[in-house]
Amino acid sequence: YEKDPVRFEFMFQTGYFSSESSGHFSEYVPYFRKRQDLIDRYCRGKYLGQTSFYADEWPNWRKECDERIAKELSGEEEIETKRSNEYGSVIIEGIEKDRPQVIYGSVLNKGLIENLPSDGVVEVACLVKKNGISPTRFGRLPSHLAGFCRSNMSMFDVTVEAILTRSKETVIRALMLDPLTSAVCSLEEIRSMANELFEAEKDYLPDFR
Repeated sequence: YEKDPVRFEFMFQTGYFSSESSGHFSEYVPYFRKRQDLIDRYCRGKYLGQTSFYADEWPNWRKECDERIAKELSGEEEIETKRSNEYGSVIIEGIEKDRPQVIYGSVLNKGLIENLPSDGVVEVACLVKKNGISPTRFGRLPSHLAGFCRSNMSMFDVTVEAILTRSKETVIRALMLDPLTSAVCSLEEIRSMANELFEAEKDYLPDFR
């Protein structure tokens, strides 16, 4: 349990194990981060849900990465060419060398998962070979799991609409749909928070003024 507390708790309570990490999954659902006592109970250090972990650590990661790249470019350190956990080289190998590979890719649903929106994006097993990437039809998710997914997909859908229309009001409505935000904040609080964020980031969001 201690290795992945949020995911194990979700499995115990719903019958299914989430594919996302405990830290990220705690952000996507309204159950684990809405009160300090729940954060203390279910969230742990670092990738297991530590509050502000990425924000606190990113400056260090960026500094270390920049230093490593500088040393590699100067020849002080050798550039490693081993495969990482990312799928880029796997996809290239599957297509260019026609060596079939299986990845889990984000693709347009188009009925792959029947009880999720057809025009949404889903992550499913995909076969990669010379003729490209072929996603695998999954069928139906258990109804309660589809409900969890749809709640997030609705928020993403409205977010895309907000970006395409450059609509500040639609951004706020997307925040209102976010499962964790709505579990913590009232509608008025969400609007106030959004306006604070727009003010803080105004130099980077000129189209939303």
